[in-house]
Amino acid sequence: MVSGSLVTAFVVGLLGGTHCVGMCGGIVGTLTLGLPVDRRSGLFGVFLYQLAYNGGRIAGYAVGGGLMGGVGTLIHEVMPLQYAQRALFALAAFFMILLGLYLGGWWRGLAVVERLGEVLWRRIEPFGRRLLPISSPFQAIGVGFVWAWIPCGLVYSVLVWAVSAGNAAHGALLMIAFGLGTLPNLLVMGMLAGAAARFSGKAWVRQLAGALVLGFGLYALWQLFLT
Repeated sequence: MVSGSLVTAFVVGLLGGTHCVGMCGGIVGTLTLGLPVDRRSGLFGVFLYQLAYNGGRIAGYAVGGGLMGGVGTLIHEVMPLQYAQRALFALAAFFMILLGLYLGGWWRGLAVVERLGEVLWRRIEPFGRRLLPISSPFQAIGVGFVWAWIPCGLVYSVLVWAVSAGNAAHGALLMIAFGLGTLPNLLVMGMLAGAAARFSGKAWVRQLAGALVLGFGLYALWQLFLT
């Protein structure tokens, strides 16, 4: 179950490319253009800062996943083990189905999760502003960590899904897998943003991604009914 969830989380991040390029690609571009000229004049320097931003972002995801996985641990403690496992398995299947519908563009209901995230973002965002302007990779890591909490239906939904991991370590791993899936789109956006956006923006790519994740969710739900 854990390995399957990690693969699915990676696929959600990787094939959610339209969402990542549209929302976070602009953030990466703005942050990079805000660097001192001598730090963005060379390809290696820009790449180093992009790695720092994204490393901080994935670290933020891991912390969030650990916290949500900890909620799963509490569920295990207050419910009989058998019922807790089935409940968390059902939650994982349910959110895979919702994410599949969201990625495929067939249902946008996860925008509700995005709005809920705005409450948390208003409290966290001022910490990121204190790190600007960025003049070192360490500042970039800090900004990336704050960036991880920006209201995003995709990210926050995977965070809720991390509850089903059942413990903090597995919750953190699930969010790391998701973050690594988003990494290729965001690292290449500076050089290949147009190509990435055109490819991931095609309806058939979005629908294929959605159908794949939806299939994972339906299969997990079917397994639940068989046991």
